[in-house]
Amino acid sequence: MNPYITYAIYAVLSAAVLVGLYMQSRVKSAVAGNLLCVGAMIAAIVVTFITNSANIWFVLVAVAVGTVVGLVWAKKVKMIEMPQMVGMLNGIGGLASAMVGAIELMRVESSAFANVTAALALVIGGVTFAGSLIAALKLARKIDTRPKRIPGYSVISIALIILMIGSCVLAGIGGFNLIACIVGAVSSLAFGWVFAMRVGGADMPVAISLLNSLSGVAGAIAGMAISNILLVSIGGIVGSSGLLLTNIMCRAMNRKLSDVLLGSTAKPQEKTPEAPVAEAAPVEEAQEEEEVEEDNFKLTDAKDVIIVPGYGMALSQAQHKVRELTERLEKNGARVRFAIHPVAGRMPGHMNVLLCEADIDYDYLYELDAINDDFANTDAVIVVGASDVMNPAAREAEGTPIYGMPILNVDQAKHIIVCNFDLKPGYAGVENPIYTRKHGIRLLLGDAKDSLDILVREF
Repeated sequence: MNPYITYAIYAVLSAAVLVGLYMQSRVKSAVAGNLLCVGAMIAAIVVTFITNSANIWFVLVAVAVGTVVGLVWAKKVKMIEMPQMVGMLNGIGGLASAMVGAIELMRVESSAFANVTAALALVIGGVTFAGSLIAALKLARKIDTRPKRIPGYSVISIALIILMIGSCVLAGIGGFNLIACIVGAVSSLAFGWVFAMRVGGADMPVAISLLNSLSGVAGAIAGMAISNILLVSIGGIVGSSGLLLTNIMCRAMNRKLSDVLLGSTAKPQEKTPEAPVAEAAPVEEAQEEEEVEEDNFKLTDAKDVIIVPGYGMALSQAQHKVRELTERLEKNGARVRFAIHPVAGRMPGHMNVLLCEADIDYDYLYELDAINDDFANTDAVIVVGASDVMNPAAREAEGTPIYGMPILNVDQAKHIIVCNFDLKPGYAGVENPIYTRKHGIRLLLGDAKDSLDILVREF
């Protein structure tokens, strides 16, 4: 194929991906934007086949196997498992780039530039794979979700970074490619493990978005190593958009990215007054216990209601019951809004996706800055499986993992209805003083769908 035609096709496909990403930033065009990106990726694969015909049958078999595995995986994975799936997909992208880098390093005749970029793809891809694997295991609660305090973390991290840089230097010198490959692979996997183990709690969404960016950067550098301009372009788009998202998440968490990377936010937690930890009580009993405490407040009297969704709503798959309650409230003459914290759930946009699945109009969703001042004047706040994003300890308990994080001002509301499974701390492991509030709170403990059903039946 004429190289100028090839470059023109690459430019069109890259532009299509950019347009698709832009369309995904708006609810009404998000699905079309996603399909546009998928179409561009399929076209990119076809173009790659046409311009690189060597070993095409081997590649076709690999693509077919990957397609089947991806379709089966996507079909079986539940919506609640989407964060860890995204984490693993980031890791697989990094692993693919690392493998390309390793294979390129093993070539007999390669330029210094190809060797250095191959080594860079290997180490960045290795960090992405190991970090994403640990992040996915934490999100799935297969390992301890809290930040792990590693003795000598800074010294270990610096030593591993020096080894990764050293492997790239060795690759550039030439003649040491095998050593560079081994050192780069081992040090990058170790650094990814150390980094991800150190991050936890409320900082996990930041880590996920950063790993997403690194998968794109690794792909772009792998494209440089094998002289594939399209891979460089698409990888750069993924990397830059991931970095923008990481910056947004850091601002939402009131964190510096350097603090997250160096583990500075994982400080020992100071002791705070402990809230009584209750077992998952039958919701009917919980309702009866709190009726007197509520000073005869009834949800049916509320005319302005804010609903705060959290990861517990995803666990219980209660979004459809939330929509039903919303409809009952509106028929009763109430105004209903949803307060969406930037890090609610386990990944950026988690709550938005779940509520959209339940056909709740996007106009009902308000970001933290847009709704935070309204909590003090609303009639009632209904919390559905949330804790960290509304924990006043973020304002008051210095030294805790969430200290300094902007939160939803739920504690300022006159009446709060909490539909949580129990009173245990949230993902960050910090006790929530709202649960020990003496007045204006109603605790419906147990499965969120059952708790919401009680509220629906009150109408």
